[in-house]
Amino acid sequence: MDVPLGLRNFDSNCSISDLDDFDLSRLLDKPRLNVERQRSFDERSLSELSNGLARAGLDHNDSSSPGTRSGLNSPASSARNSFEPHPMVVDAWEALHKSIVYFRGLPVGTIAAVDHQSEEVLNYDQVFVRDFVPSALAFLMNGEPDIVKNFLLKTLYLQGWEKRIDRFKLGEGAMPASFKVLHDPVRKTDTLMADFGESAIGRVAPVDSGFWWIILLRAYTKSTGDLSLAESPECQKGMRLILSLCLSEGFDTFPTLLCADGCSMIDRRMGIYGYPIEIQALFFMSLRCALSMLKDDAEGKEFIERIVKRLHALSYHMRSYFWLDFQQLNVIYRYKTEEYSHTAVNKFNVIPDSIPEWVFDFMPTRGGYFIGNVSPARMDFRWFVLGNCVAILSSLATPEQSMAIMDLIEARWDELVGEMPLKISYPAIGSHEWRIVTGCDPKNTSWSYHNGGSWPVLLWLLTAACIKTGRPQIARRAMELVENRLLKDGWPEYYDGKLGRYIGKQARKYQTWSIAGYLVAKMMLEDPSHLGMISLEEDRHMRPVIKRSSSWTC
Repeated sequence: MDVPLGLRNFDSNCSISDLDDFDLSRLLDKPRLNVERQRSFDERSLSELSNGLARAGLDHNDSSSPGTRSGLNSPASSARNSFEPHPMVVDAWEALHKSIVYFRGLPVGTIAAVDHQSEEVLNYDQVFVRDFVPSALAFLMNGEPDIVKNFLLKTLYLQGWEKRIDRFKLGEGAMPASFKVLHDPVRKTDTLMADFGESAIGRVAPVDSGFWWIILLRAYTKSTGDLSLAESPECQKGMRLILSLCLSEGFDTFPTLLCADGCSMIDRRMGIYGYPIEIQALFFMSLRCALSMLKDDAEGKEFIERIVKRLHALSYHMRSYFWLDFQQLNVIYRYKTEEYSHTAVNKFNVIPDSIPEWVFDFMPTRGGYFIGNVSPARMDFRWFVLGNCVAILSSLATPEQSMAIMDLIEARWDELVGEMPLKISYPAIGSHEWRIVTGCDPKNTSWSYHNGGSWPVLLWLLTAACIKTGRPQIARRAMELVENRLLKDGWPEYYDGKLGRYIGKQARKYQTWSIAGYLVAKMMLEDPSHLGMISLEEDRHMRPVIKRSSSWTC
């Protein structure tokens, strides 16, 4: 299928985007203002980065609208940006369009993989919510927003279904993990079949689906300037239902979300139960996106107030207790245990002997990251790239922390990137620990799949984080690695090995999000203004001075 060449220009100035950098603290006391439509903070911040991007060899067209397609095959675009189009771009667009799923004649998503060589289809012929996100961003950047709008509406429709697993009814706001379109050629009808976790491995509901849906709704609004979809009663209700699930009061003593194993991209048992960084970062970002889109009416006002309070608590908690750098590692190493009272430094009673040996050599003197999990007497020191990149994009990470994450990636390039971007987690777990943590999962053996495997789709998140931090040269270096192999290897789902050298032992070919992730990364490098649809700038009023007890430096 030919790549559409027509340009579609949209008004990128909208009231929703103007609220991205709004003073959160004032929302508790004052009604929302009807902010005059003007260039959003995201777009202004991008223009401020233009000097740094220019030094890295990238031109930034500040006047370009987020709704303007990147035009990778356009000679004018190539001449303007001096970023030569790669031959695999055409193949990628053809493959992406072949993956489109239609429901009653309308495009509603993309299937997970179009692997004609695989004998087992399993669920790779379905439209996954999380998998469609990079496809949606590629279509938005290319001026094809209709499929994204159809997807958002169709999944919103599925949210309203009654959801049962055995005899238990799921929460009303739960979004599906995936859906499938069943075509009846005889009756010439299309029907939908959704999976809310009842068919998934382990029967775990996808916590991340609702968050990705909210994030994608904002991306659509930012890209097109179309406020009508987000402001529709249906979408407003959909957001409130999702928020009701994650803002409900219970026995929690932390602002983070308690989750089961396998509730996100890592959808198999991998020891991420508790408070995984991926879910917390997506939770934070979706709250900020929802805050910019919810109406300040009778139904939305309560949610706005609850979101603001949760954002302040969540940002403090994550920046204080999930953040690890050389200095903080040394502090944890010297922790005292069995502390009682509010003056305790070791608030989670983490035993220093539980710190894995690898992290001492892994941690550079410059650099840091959000660790995988923090809960009572447990810190998961593993690196998870998705959570850290989303932390940068959502501004959960402070500017200093964002730069430290980039420093870490550069300092530990061989470990985290290797020969094929990008390690989903590091390091791999093996031997006895693998048997206990994964339950002897044959798919998650050491340095494979979710257990230290390399996933090309993650390139788009790395690229977005690199551009936001003014360090696109890191993304370009990763892009060179991808372009050396990904097309030749048939767009695999993942790679195995410490360096990501081998195509995954069970990896599907022509994996749609591997294709879409490459295109999104490519278009963002060519036109950094695309970052605005997936990035949120820091709210400076949500950055209180972190005060610790007097014994903190002991």
